[in-house]
Amino acid sequence: MLDELLGRAELKDRIAELEEELHHRERELDAERERRADAASDRQAAEERVNRLEDRIADLEGTVERLRDEDGPERSFARTEQLRGERLRVVLDRLESVETDAEGAFSAYVPDGHDLADPVREAFGDRAALVGSAAPCLAVTDDAGLVAACLSVPDSPEPFTSWDSGFELDRARLEPTGRFTFALVRSDLFAMGEYDGRNRVAFQGFDSELKSQHSKGGFSQARFERLRDEQIDNHLERCRVALEDRDTDRCYVAGERTVLDEFVDLADATATVDATGDPEPALDAAFRDFWTVRLRVP
Repeated sequence: MLDELLGRAELKDRIAELEEELHHRERELDAERERRADAASDRQAAEERVNRLEDRIADLEGTVERLRDEDGPERSFARTEQLRGERLRVVLDRLESVETDAEGAFSAYVPDGHDLADPVREAFGDRAALVGSAAPCLAVTDDAGLVAACLSVPDSPEPFTSWDSGFELDRARLEPTGRFTFALVRSDLFAMGEYDGRNRVAFQGFDSELKSQHSKGGFSQARFERLRDEQIDNHLERCRVALEDRDTDRCYVAGERTVLDEFVDLADATATVDATGDPEPALDAAFRDFWTVRLRVP
């Protein structure tokens, strides 16, 4: 009663409220301290894991360096060159002129560098790994190690290995010789030439306009794609008819990767090229790319 008269009851209630709030804040502070302690522990554990991983990486790098030192210095190709036209002919003539004793010249077509044939490993010795990295390729060397070369082959043969008195070079697979048909096929373009060696003696070409725009909306998009696919199918059928009507036995087809599978049954070899533009200049660019041979000297 006296406390109420003097106003102390209200103060006591306020003090009780403040004490309760203080107790609540102290609990929050303790929880925050505990959380920070856990976070610090987690951070310390993460730092320890990072340190262990860094030590492991350093150990592995040291092992790699040790093995590299044991195997000798890492080898690289002595020479790399893109051969085409007259330069290609000169290099092939030079390789073809090499003569050795019986079984002194080694030739092999290596389709896969991950599984080198034993004769290839034996012929090239410590340079065999470079032959593998150049594959697929035609690899040649001699028993004295004086000549060595890896050549990409536009018209690849079946895998083989042979020792002879000269290198086994099928010129028709490496450069344009004799009469043949060469065609460029894209989803919107076709160009075909008949050749006698490097000379084009006949030409045929056309392009097809494809739909390139569509209205918004799911139905319109689906209809657009269906019409475009029909246009491409019709275009490829025209290309096939033209190729089937060619006058030569040999035939090479280059173009977009997405359409080449449609012509593998008609072609002796196919290749992906980026030639674009009008049919005739595009054909010339594709022809040049197809008959470019990459030379690497191990």
